[in-house]
Amino acid sequence: MNFPLYIAKRYIFSKSKSNAINIINRIASLATIVGAMALFVVLSVFTGLKEFSLSFTSDIDPDLKVSSTLGKSFFIEPKQEKDIKEIDGVASYSKIVEERVLFTFNGKQEVTFLKGVDSSFNKVSHFDKKIYNGQWLEPNTFQVVVGYGTAQKFSMGLLDYKNAFEVFVPRPGKGAIENPEQAFNKTDIFPVGIYAISEDLDSKYVFADLGLAQELLEYKENQVSGIEIKLKKDADENAVTAKLNSIFKNKITIKNKAQLNEALYKMLNTENIAVYLIFTLVIVVALFNLVGALIMMILDKKGNLKTLFNLGTDIKDLRNIFLLQGVLLSVFGGIIGLLLGVVIVLLQQQYELIMITPTLAYPVVFTFENVGIVMATIVTLGFFASMIASSRVSKKLLD
Repeated sequence: MNFPLYIAKRYIFSKSKSNAINIINRIASLATIVGAMALFVVLSVFTGLKEFSLSFTSDIDPDLKVSSTLGKSFFIEPKQEKDIKEIDGVASYSKIVEERVLFTFNGKQEVTFLKGVDSSFNKVSHFDKKIYNGQWLEPNTFQVVVGYGTAQKFSMGLLDYKNAFEVFVPRPGKGAIENPEQAFNKTDIFPVGIYAISEDLDSKYVFADLGLAQELLEYKENQVSGIEIKLKKDADENAVTAKLNSIFKNKITIKNKAQLNEALYKMLNTENIAVYLIFTLVIVVALFNLVGALIMMILDKKGNLKTLFNLGTDIKDLRNIFLLQGVLLSVFGGIIGLLLGVVIVLLQQQYELIMITPTLAYPVVFTFENVGIVMATIVTLGFFASMIASSRVSKKLLD
Protein backbone atom coordinates (compact mmCIF):
# COMPACT_ATOMS: atom_id res chain seq x y z
CA MET A 1 0.00 0.00 0.00
CA ASN A 2 1.16 3.57 -0.71
CA PHE A 3 2.64 4.71 2.61
CA PRO A 4 2.07 8.52 2.19
CA LEU A 5 -1.53 7.91 1.03
CA TYR A 6 -2.23 5.69 4.06
CA ILE A 7 -0.93 8.34 6.49
CA ALA A 8 -2.76 11.14 4.62
CA LYS A 9 -6.10 9.32 4.96
CA ARG A 10 -5.45 8.74 8.67
CA TYR A 11 -4.76 12.46 9.18
CA ILE A 12 -7.95 13.42 7.33
CA PHE A 13 -10.30 11.29 9.41
CA SER A 14 -8.54 11.61 12.79
CA LYS A 15 -9.01 14.62 15.03
CA SER A 16 -6.11 16.69 16.27
CA LYS A 17 -5.46 17.23 19.96
CA SER A 18 -5.74 20.98 19.29
CA ASN A 19 -9.29 22.31 18.93
CA ALA A 20 -7.94 25.28 16.97
CA ILE A 21 -6.54 22.99 14.27
CA ASN A 22 -9.81 21.05 14.09
CA ILE A 23 -11.71 24.33 13.59
CA ILE A 24 -9.26 25.46 10.89
CA ASN A 25 -9.67 22.13 9.09
CA ARG A 26 -13.45 22.46 9.16
CA ILE A 27 -13.25 26.01 7.81
CA ALA A 28 -10.93 24.87 4.99
CA SER A 29 -13.30 22.02 4.07
CA LEU A 30 -16.33 24.30 4.22
CA ALA A 31 -14.60 26.91 2.02
CA THR A 32 -13.87 24.24 -0.62
CA ILE A 33 -17.44 22.94 -0.52
CA VAL A 34 -19.00 26.39 -0.79
CA GLY A 35 -16.58 27.41 -3.56
CA ALA A 36 -17.38 24.32 -5.65
CA MET A 37 -21.12 24.74 -5.09
CA ALA A 38 -21.08 28.45 -5.98
CA LEU A 39 -18.98 27.93 -9.12
CA PHE A 40 -21.27 25.15 -10.38
CA VAL A 41 -24.47 27.11 -9.69
CA VAL A 42 -23.12 30.24 -11.41
CA LEU A 43 -21.91 28.28 -14.46
CA SER A 44 -25.31 26.55 -14.67
CA VAL A 45 -27.06 29.93 -14.48
CA PHE A 46 -24.93 31.39 -17.27
CA THR A 47 -25.45 28.28 -19.39
CA GLY A 48 -29.19 28.81 -18.89
CA LEU A 49 -28.95 32.50 -19.75
CA LYS A 50 -26.93 31.65 -22.87
CA GLU A 51 -29.55 29.16 -24.07
CA PHE A 52 -32.32 31.61 -23.21
CA SER A 53 -30.64 34.43 -25.17
CA LEU A 54 -29.98 32.19 -28.17
CA SER A 55 -33.53 30.81 -28.12
CA PHE A 56 -34.76 34.08 -29.66
CA THR A 57 -32.75 33.41 -32.81
CA SER A 58 -32.35 29.61 -32.90
CA ASP A 59 -35.91 29.03 -34.14
CA ILE A 60 -35.82 31.69 -36.81
CA ASP A 61 -32.26 31.55 -38.13
CA PRO A 62 -31.50 29.02 -40.87
CA ASP A 63 -28.87 26.35 -40.33
CA LEU A 64 -26.94 27.80 -43.27
CA LYS A 65 -27.32 31.06 -45.17
CA VAL A 66 -25.85 31.51 -48.65
CA SER A 67 -25.10 35.01 -49.92
CA SER A 68 -23.05 36.50 -52.75
CA THR A 69 -19.37 37.26 -52.25
CA LEU A 70 -19.26 39.79 -55.09
CA GLY A 71 -22.40 41.90 -54.52
CA LYS A 72 -25.86 42.15 -53.01
CA SER A 73 -27.40 39.51 -55.27
CA PHE A 74 -26.63 36.54 -57.45
CA PHE A 75 -28.39 34.34 -59.99
CA ILE A 76 -29.51 30.78 -59.31
CA GLU A 77 -30.06 28.52 -62.29
CA PRO A 78 -32.60 25.63 -62.40
CA LYS A 79 -29.74 23.10 -62.50
CA GLN A 80 -28.23 24.63 -59.38
CA GLU A 81 -31.57 24.37 -57.58
CA LYS A 82 -31.79 20.73 -58.61
CA ASP A 83 -28.25 20.12 -57.32
CA ILE A 84 -29.11 21.72 -53.97
CA LYS A 85 -32.12 19.44 -53.58
CA GLU A 86 -29.91 16.42 -54.22
CA ILE A 87 -27.34 17.32 -51.54
CA ASP A 88 -27.37 14.69 -48.82
CA GLY A 89 -28.19 16.48 -45.56
CA VAL A 90 -30.34 19.31 -46.94
CA ALA A 91 -33.90 19.07 -45.61
CA SER A 92 -35.25 22.18 -47.37
CA TYR A 93 -34.17 25.55 -48.72
CA SER A 94 -35.72 28.93 -49.41
CA LYS A 95 -34.84 31.76 -51.78
CA ILE A 96 -34.92 35.26 -50.30
CA VAL A 97 -34.50 38.88 -51.34
CA GLU A 98 -33.40 41.32 -48.65
CA GLU A 99 -32.86 45.11 -48.83
CA ARG A 100 -33.14 48.20 -46.62
CA VAL A 101 -36.01 50.35 -47.88
CA LEU A 102 -38.35 53.13 -46.76
CA PHE A 103 -41.81 52.45 -45.35
CA THR A 104 -44.46 55.12 -44.73
CA PHE A 105 -47.76 54.96 -42.89
CA ASN A 106 -50.11 57.74 -41.82
CA GLY A 107 -47.43 60.44 -42.13
CA LYS A 108 -44.72 58.42 -40.35
CA GLN A 109 -41.55 57.03 -41.94
CA GLU A 110 -39.25 54.16 -41.05
CA VAL A 111 -36.23 52.63 -42.82
CA THR A 112 -35.90 48.90 -42.26
CA PHE A 113 -35.41 45.64 -44.15
CA LEU A 114 -37.87 44.38 -46.72
CA LYS A 115 -37.46 40.61 -46.89
CA GLY A 116 -39.03 38.80 -49.79
CA VAL A 117 -39.62 35.11 -49.10
CA ASP A 118 -40.96 32.20 -51.11
CA SER A 119 -43.49 29.54 -50.11
CA SER A 120 -40.76 27.29 -48.60
CA PHE A 121 -39.53 29.94 -46.16
CA ASN A 122 -41.37 28.63 -43.11
CA LYS A 123 -39.92 25.15 -43.64
CA VAL A 124 -36.50 26.72 -42.99
CA SER A 125 -37.24 29.49 -40.46
CA HIS A 126 -40.26 29.29 -38.18
CA PHE A 127 -41.38 32.93 -38.28
CA ASP A 128 -44.96 31.77 -38.80
CA LYS A 129 -44.88 30.33 -35.25
CA LYS A 130 -43.96 33.77 -33.88
CA ILE A 131 -47.11 35.49 -35.16
CA TYR A 132 -48.45 37.68 -32.36
CA ASN A 133 -51.57 38.81 -34.19
CA GLY A 134 -53.11 37.95 -37.56
CA GLN A 135 -51.67 35.37 -39.94
CA TRP A 136 -48.75 34.67 -42.24
CA LEU A 137 -48.79 36.22 -45.73
CA GLU A 138 -50.17 34.39 -48.77
CA PRO A 139 -47.85 33.84 -51.80
CA ASN A 140 -48.22 36.04 -54.90
CA THR A 141 -50.05 38.83 -53.03
CA PHE A 142 -49.30 42.31 -51.70
CA GLN A 143 -49.67 41.06 -48.13
CA VAL A 144 -46.87 41.66 -45.61
CA VAL A 145 -46.03 40.63 -42.06
CA VAL A 146 -44.48 43.29 -39.82
CA GLY A 147 -42.72 43.13 -36.47
CA TYR A 148 -44.34 44.21 -33.23
CA GLY A 149 -41.80 47.05 -32.89
CA THR A 150 -42.58 48.36 -36.38
CA ALA A 151 -46.33 48.18 -35.71
CA GLN A 152 -45.86 50.19 -32.51
CA LYS A 153 -43.76 52.88 -34.23
CA PHE A 154 -46.41 53.32 -36.89
CA SER A 155 -49.36 52.86 -34.47
CA MET A 156 -50.53 50.37 -37.07
CA GLY A 157 -53.30 47.82 -37.01
CA LEU A 158 -54.03 44.99 -39.38
CA LEU A 159 -55.99 45.46 -42.62
CA ASP A 160 -56.28 49.23 -42.15
CA TYR A 161 -57.67 50.24 -45.54
CA LYS A 162 -58.12 53.90 -44.57
CA ASN A 163 -54.37 54.56 -44.25
CA ALA A 164 -52.00 53.38 -46.95
CA PHE A 165 -48.92 51.41 -45.90
CA GLU A 166 -46.39 52.20 -48.64
CA VAL A 167 -42.94 50.90 -49.48
CA PHE A 168 -40.39 52.99 -51.39
CA VAL A 169 -37.42 51.22 -53.00
CA PRO A 170 -34.61 53.21 -54.69
CA ARG A 171 -34.44 52.42 -58.39
CA PRO A 172 -31.10 51.10 -59.66
CA GLY A 173 -29.25 53.19 -62.22
CA LYS A 174 -26.71 55.93 -62.81
CA GLY A 175 -26.78 59.65 -63.50
CA ALA A 176 -28.68 62.60 -62.10
CA ILE A 177 -32.32 62.29 -61.09
CA GLU A 178 -34.53 64.87 -62.80
CA ASN A 179 -37.87 63.79 -61.34
CA PRO A 180 -37.79 62.69 -57.65
CA GLU A 181 -40.90 60.55 -58.15
CA GLN A 182 -38.98 58.45 -60.67
CA ALA A 183 -36.21 57.74 -58.16
CA PHE A 184 -38.28 55.14 -56.31
CA ASN A 185 -40.35 52.11 -57.08
CA LYS A 186 -43.31 52.22 -54.73
CA THR A 187 -46.48 50.31 -54.00
CA ASP A 188 -49.16 49.89 -51.37
CA ILE A 189 -48.85 46.81 -49.19
CA PHE A 190 -51.27 45.30 -46.68
CA PRO A 191 -50.22 44.08 -43.21
CA VAL A 192 -51.97 40.80 -42.38
CA GLY A 193 -49.80 39.66 -39.47
CA ILE A 194 -47.58 40.94 -36.66
CA TYR A 195 -44.71 38.81 -35.30
CA ALA A 196 -43.11 39.20 -31.86
CA ILE A 197 -39.69 37.74 -30.96
CA SER A 198 -37.37 40.24 -29.28
CA GLU A 199 -36.91 44.00 -29.13
CA ASP A 200 -34.21 44.06 -31.83
CA LEU A 201 -35.82 41.61 -34.24
CA ASP A 202 -39.32 43.08 -33.89
CA SER A 203 -38.19 46.18 -35.80
CA LYS A 204 -35.82 44.53 -38.27
CA TYR A 205 -37.95 42.91 -40.99
CA VAL A 206 -41.08 43.47 -43.02
CA PHE A 207 -41.83 40.19 -44.81
CA ALA A 208 -43.32 40.20 -48.29
CA ASP A 209 -43.75 37.78 -51.17
CA LEU A 210 -40.52 37.01 -53.06
CA GLY A 211 -42.00 38.05 -56.41
CA LEU A 212 -43.14 41.42 -55.04
CA ALA A 213 -39.71 42.15 -53.57
CA GLN A 214 -37.99 41.18 -56.86
CA GLU A 215 -40.33 43.47 -58.79
CA LEU A 216 -39.68 46.43 -56.47
CA LEU A 217 -35.90 45.92 -56.66
CA GLU A 218 -36.08 45.28 -60.42
CA TYR A 219 -34.52 41.84 -59.97
CA LYS A 220 -34.95 39.08 -62.52
CA GLU A 221 -36.95 35.99 -61.65
CA ASN A 222 -33.87 33.91 -60.82
CA GLN A 223 -32.02 36.76 -59.05
CA VAL A 224 -31.91 36.53 -55.24
CA SER A 225 -30.08 38.03 -52.27
CA GLY A 226 -29.57 34.70 -50.58
CA ILE A 227 -30.60 31.12 -49.98
CA GLU A 228 -31.52 29.90 -46.49
CA ILE A 229 -31.05 26.20 -45.81
CA LYS A 230 -32.36 23.82 -43.19
CA LEU A 231 -30.22 20.74 -42.55
CA LYS A 232 -31.28 17.27 -41.51
CA LYS A 233 -30.49 16.23 -37.93
CA ASP A 234 -27.63 13.93 -38.91
CA ALA A 235 -26.24 16.21 -41.64
CA ASP A 236 -22.53 16.93 -41.97
CA GLU A 237 -22.37 20.73 -42.09
CA ASN A 238 -18.85 20.83 -43.55
CA ALA A 239 -19.79 18.39 -46.33
CA VAL A 240 -22.90 20.40 -47.24
CA THR A 241 -20.87 23.62 -47.26
CA ALA A 242 -18.27 22.07 -49.56
CA LYS A 243 -20.95 20.89 -52.02
CA LEU A 244 -22.63 24.32 -52.05
CA ASN A 245 -19.30 25.97 -52.83
CA SER A 246 -18.82 23.48 -55.64
CA ILE A 247 -22.29 24.21 -57.08
CA PHE A 248 -21.73 27.97 -57.06
CA LYS A 249 -18.01 27.74 -57.97
CA ASN A 250 -16.83 29.36 -54.71
CA LYS A 251 -18.54 32.67 -55.52
CA ILE A 252 -20.69 32.59 -52.40
CA THR A 253 -20.35 33.14 -48.66
CA ILE A 254 -21.89 30.53 -46.36
CA LYS A 255 -22.62 31.23 -42.69
CA ASN A 256 -24.03 28.95 -39.99
CA LYS A 257 -26.11 30.06 -36.99
CA ALA A 258 -23.08 30.94 -34.88
CA GLN A 259 -21.59 33.06 -37.68
CA LEU A 260 -24.91 34.80 -38.35
CA ASN A 261 -24.99 35.85 -34.67
CA GLU A 262 -21.25 36.24 -34.21
CA ALA A 263 -21.47 39.30 -31.95
CA LEU A 264 -24.05 37.65 -29.67
CA TYR A 265 -22.03 34.43 -29.38
CA LYS A 266 -18.83 36.37 -28.62
CA MET A 267 -20.57 38.45 -25.95
CA LEU A 268 -22.10 35.41 -24.23
CA ASN A 269 -18.85 33.43 -24.34
CA THR A 270 -16.87 36.40 -23.01
CA GLU A 271 -19.32 36.85 -20.14
CA ASN A 272 -19.11 33.14 -19.33
CA ILE A 273 -15.30 33.20 -19.25
CA ALA A 274 -15.25 36.40 -17.17
CA VAL A 275 -17.61 34.93 -14.55
CA TYR A 276 -15.62 31.70 -14.44
CA LEU A 277 -12.37 33.60 -13.85
CA ILE A 278 -13.95 35.76 -11.14
CA PHE A 279 -15.29 32.76 -9.23
CA THR A 280 -12.02 30.90 -9.75
CA LEU A 281 -10.31 33.83 -8.03
CA VAL A 282 -12.80 33.46 -5.15
CA ILE A 283 -11.89 29.77 -4.91
CA VAL A 284 -8.17 30.65 -4.92
CA VAL A 285 -8.75 32.96 -1.95
CA ALA A 286 -10.82 30.25 -0.24
CA LEU A 287 -8.04 27.70 -0.74
CA PHE A 288 -5.66 29.87 1.28
CA ASN A 289 -7.58 28.32 4.17
CA LEU A 290 -6.43 24.92 2.94
CA VAL A 291 -2.82 26.09 2.85
CA GLY A 292 -3.11 27.41 6.39
CA ALA A 293 -4.81 24.24 7.62
CA LEU A 294 -2.09 22.01 6.13
CA ILE A 295 0.71 24.14 7.57
CA MET A 296 -0.93 24.00 11.01
CA MET A 297 -1.25 20.22 10.60
CA ILE A 298 2.45 19.96 9.70
CA LEU A 299 3.39 21.87 12.85
CA ASP A 300 0.99 19.79 14.95
CA LYS A 301 2.43 16.51 13.61
CA LYS A 302 6.04 17.66 13.78
CA GLY A 303 6.90 15.07 16.42
CA ASN A 304 5.39 12.23 14.38
CA LEU A 305 7.18 13.42 11.27
CA LYS A 306 10.50 13.50 13.12
CA THR A 307 9.93 9.91 14.26
CA LEU A 308 9.12 8.78 10.72
CA PHE A 309 12.18 10.61 9.42
CA ASN A 310 14.45 8.92 11.99
CA LEU A 311 12.97 5.55 10.96
CA GLY A 312 14.17 6.19 7.39
CA THR A 313 11.25 7.90 5.65
CA ASP A 314 12.41 10.30 2.94
CA ILE A 315 11.55 14.00 3.11
CA LYS A 316 9.83 13.54 -0.28
CA ASP A 317 7.44 10.95 1.20
CA LEU A 318 6.74 13.17 4.21
CA ARG A 319 5.84 16.02 1.87
CA ASN A 320 3.65 13.69 -0.17
CA ILE A 321 1.62 12.91 2.95
CA PHE A 322 0.38 16.50 3.17
CA LEU A 323 0.22 16.92 -0.60
CA LEU A 324 -2.13 13.93 -0.81
CA GLN A 325 -4.05 15.10 2.24
CA GLY A 326 -4.73 18.45 0.59
CA VAL A 327 -5.71 16.83 -2.73
CA LEU A 328 -8.08 14.42 -0.95
CA LEU A 329 -9.67 17.31 0.96
CA SER A 330 -10.11 19.16 -2.34
CA VAL A 331 -11.66 16.09 -4.01
CA PHE A 332 -14.06 15.39 -1.14
CA GLY A 333 -14.96 19.08 -0.83
CA GLY A 334 -15.47 19.36 -4.60
CA ILE A 335 -17.74 16.30 -4.70
CA ILE A 336 -19.87 17.47 -1.77
CA GLY A 337 -20.06 21.01 -3.21
CA LEU A 338 -21.05 19.65 -6.62
CA LEU A 339 -23.77 17.47 -5.10
CA LEU A 340 -25.22 20.49 -3.28
CA GLY A 341 -24.95 22.58 -6.46
CA VAL A 342 -26.69 19.90 -8.54
CA VAL A 343 -29.52 19.74 -6.00
CA ILE A 344 -29.97 23.54 -6.15
CA VAL A 345 -29.95 23.56 -9.98
CA LEU A 346 -32.40 20.66 -10.26
CA LEU A 347 -34.73 22.24 -7.69
CA GLN A 348 -34.72 25.49 -9.69
CA GLN A 349 -35.43 23.61 -12.92
CA GLN A 350 -38.24 21.59 -11.36
CA TYR A 351 -39.94 24.06 -9.01
CA GLU A 352 -38.86 27.50 -10.38
CA LEU A 353 -37.91 28.82 -6.94
CA ILE A 354 -36.36 32.09 -8.19
CA MET A 355 -38.27 34.16 -10.77
CA ILE A 356 -37.10 36.97 -13.05
CA THR A 357 -40.68 38.03 -13.75
CA PRO A 358 -43.95 36.62 -12.39
CA THR A 359 -44.10 34.27 -15.40
CA LEU A 360 -40.39 33.67 -16.18
CA ALA A 361 -38.18 31.55 -13.93
CA TYR A 362 -34.44 32.20 -13.71
CA PRO A 363 -33.00 29.92 -16.43
CA VAL A 364 -30.52 27.25 -15.27
CA VAL A 365 -29.21 24.26 -17.21
CA PHE A 366 -27.50 21.18 -15.79
CA THR A 367 -24.62 19.94 -17.96
CA PHE A 368 -21.89 17.38 -17.33
CA GLU A 369 -19.48 19.83 -18.96
CA ASN A 370 -19.96 22.22 -16.02
CA VAL A 371 -19.47 19.30 -13.59
CA GLY A 372 -16.14 18.50 -15.23
CA ILE A 373 -15.05 22.16 -15.29
CA VAL A 374 -15.79 22.63 -11.58
CA MET A 375 -14.14 19.39 -10.51
CA ALA A 376 -11.04 20.04 -12.63
CA THR A 377 -10.77 23.58 -11.25
CA ILE A 378 -11.11 22.52 -7.61
CA VAL A 379 -8.66 19.60 -7.88
CA THR A 380 -6.07 21.61 -9.86
CA LEU A 381 -6.12 24.59 -7.49
CA GLY A 382 -6.22 22.25 -4.49
CA PHE A 383 -3.13 20.43 -5.83
CA PHE A 384 -1.14 23.66 -6.14
CA ALA A 385 -2.30 24.86 -2.71
CA SER A 386 -1.28 21.53 -1.18
CA MET A 387 2.08 21.60 -2.95
CA ILE A 388 2.79 25.05 -1.49
CA ALA A 389 1.89 23.89 2.03
CA SER A 390 3.73 20.55 1.82
CA SER A 391 6.94 22.30 0.76
CA ARG A 392 7.21 23.49 4.38
CA VAL A 393 8.32 19.98 5.36
CA SER A 394 12.13 20.03 5.38
CA LYS A 395 15.14 18.72 7.30
CA LYS A 396 15.47 22.12 8.95
CA LEU A 397 11.91 21.85 10.32
CA LEU A 398 12.60 18.38 11.75
CA ASP A 399 15.94 19.26 13.36
